[in-house]
Amino acid sequence: MPTYQYEAMDNKGLEIKDTIEANSEAEAQVKIKEKGFFPTRITEKGRTQKKKPAEEKKKKVVRKRRGVSFGRVNQKKLCTFTRQLSTLQDAGLPVLRSLRILEGQSKPGPLKNSLTGVIEDIESGSTLSEAMSKQPRCFDNLYVNMVKAGEAGGALEVILQRLADFKERSQSLKRKVKGAMIYPCAVILVATCIVGFIMYYIIPKFKKIFEDFGTELPGITVVLINISDAVVKYFYLGPAIPIGLWLMIKIIKKNKTGDYIVDKLALKIPLLGQIFRKAIIARTCRTLGTLIASGVPILEALIIARDTAGNAVFVRAFDTIYAAIREGESMAVPLRETRIVDDMVVNMVDVGEETGALDNMLYKVADVYDEEVSVLVDGLVSLLEPLMVVVLGLIVGFIVIALFMPLIKLLNDLS
Repeated sequence: MPTYQYEAMDNKGLEIKDTIEANSEAEAQVKIKEKGFFPTRITEKGRTQKKKPAEEKKKKVVRKRRGVSFGRVNQKKLCTFTRQLSTLQDAGLPVLRSLRILEGQSKPGPLKNSLTGVIEDIESGSTLSEAMSKQPRCFDNLYVNMVKAGEAGGALEVILQRLADFKERSQSLKRKVKGAMIYPCAVILVATCIVGFIMYYIIPKFKKIFEDFGTELPGITVVLINISDAVVKYFYLGPAIPIGLWLMIKIIKKNKTGDYIVDKLALKIPLLGQIFRKAIIARTCRTLGTLIASGVPILEALIIARDTAGNAVFVRAFDTIYAAIREGESMAVPLRETRIVDDMVVNMVDVGEETGALDNMLYKVADVYDEEVSVLVDGLVSLLEPLMVVVLGLIVGFIVIALFMPLIKLLNDLS
C-alpha cells in the first residue's frame, strides 16, 4: 500500500506534518479528515521525497519576500478583510488557513504585507492577537484587543463579526460626510480659480485700456484695479496662506496646551463645531460599546475609546472618567461633570450601568448621534448652496459693474 506524506492543520490552526498509508490520494484525504485535520498538501512519499528539500527551500524564499509599501492600510480594504475573515471563521476553517486564503487573494500592498507577517508569526507559535499587534500599521489597538477578547472567550467569529459591523458603520458615516462635502468644496475651488484668473489676466488688460483713454475712473473701479494689482504682485500668497495656516496649526498642536486650545476652538465653530462634537461622541460611544460587548475590561476599553476621539478636549474628559472609575465610581457621574455630552447621553449611560446593558445603551447613543450628524451635514450642504450662489453673484456683479461704469462714461463722453 502506498505511503502518502501530508501537511494539514488542526482545529487550532497548528500545522501538522505526518505520513499515512492509503490506496489512493483521495482515500488518504478521507483518512486525514477522519483524524480531525484539514489537509493542505498530499504527496506520495516515494515520488516526491527527493524533491522535498528543494521545494521547502523555494517555499521559504517565497514566504520571506515582501513587497515594499508605504502609508497605512486602506480602511475599506481592512473592512472587507475583517468581514471575509469572520465569514471563514464562522464556516469553521482554522485561523491559519483562513489567513492564507485571504493573503492569496489580496493585491500587493500594505495589507498583504501585514497578513504575510501575521501568518509567519502564527506559524512561529504566536496567537492571532499577538501576531496582529506586531503590525500596528494595519491593526490598531481596538482591533487587537477585540481579537484578544475573542480568543480568550472562544468566540472569535462573533467578535470578528462585531468588528466588521463596527468598521462598516464607521466607514459609512465617513463616506456620507465626505460625499456631501465634495460638491461645495469643488464649487468653491473652481470659483476661486476663475476669480483668480480674472484678477490676474483680465483686469490688467482693462486697466491698460482705461489708462490709454486717460479718463477719470469711478471709486469702485479703482478698488477693483487695486485688488487686481495686489493679486498680480502677491500671487504666491494664494497657496502660501492656507499652507502656512495649516503648518502653524500643526506646530501649535504639538504642544499639549496648544492642542487643547485648538481643539476646543474647533468645537465652538458654528454648525461645524456641532458636527465635530456629535461625530466624536458617535465614534467613541460605538467603540466603547463594541469593546464592552466583546468582553474587554472597562478601563482598557476607555483607553482605546479615548485614542479614537481625535480631540484633546475629549481625551482629557476620558482621562477624568478613567481616573474616577479606577477609584470605584460609576461612569455616569464623571461623564456628567466633564460636560462634553448632553444630559440624554449621561442618563442613558446611567440606565445602562444600572441594568447591566451599558453596551446596548452606547450603541443606541451612537446610532442617534450618527443620524444627527447626517442631518447636520445635509443641512450644512443645503445652507452652503444658496450661500455660494449669493457670494459668487456679489463677486461677479462687483466685477461687472466696476468694469462697465468707466466704459459707459467713455461712451457718453464720445457721444
